[in-house]
Amino acid sequence: MKLVPLGDRVVLRQLVAEETTKSGIVLPGSAQEKPQQAEVIAVGPGGVVDGKEVTMQVTAGQKVIYSKYAGTEVKLDGTEYIIVKQNDILAVVE
Repeated sequence: MKLVPLGDRVVLRQLVAEETTKSGIVLPGSAQEKPQQAEVIAVGPGGVVDGKEVTMQVTAGQKVIYSKYAGTEVKLDGTEYIIVKQNDILAVVE
């Protein structure tokens, strides 16, 4: 199956959480903080959303940072994705 976002939506796949700290301490799964970095999997077409012209500024394959409580989590074929609006993406990681 394939996710195709509509309007100004973006499909993200969250990057893996760090399992050890910089000092080498191993973190159990419950102590790991969910990363706010993700890879862009698919991008909607943009267009007119709520009466405003929206141009998509991210492309598939980019790594981005998104708002902590943004989006809707979806599980498809055993992989978890997050669908967010473009304005919930804070920055592109280069």
